[in-house]
Amino acid sequence: MVIQPNMSPLSILEAWENTRKVFEKHNVPITTILLQDSIHPEILTELLKELNESIGSSETTCIEGG
Repeated sequence: MVIQPNMSPLSILEAWENTRKVFEKHNVPITTILLQDSIHPEILTELLKELNESIGSSETTCIEGG
């Protein structure tokens, strides 16, 4: 996965504009606060999955650590 919990919605949106719909769907404000610090863990897992799917990334397209 490219998008990680230690990223902020603002930085994600600046890099991938097409993630806006996912943030809107989950009512995530576009701020500089890290996802891991602002989203409940149960929701965060699904949010990360949807964000990465929206940019065409998954665990199978990325290698650990790089």
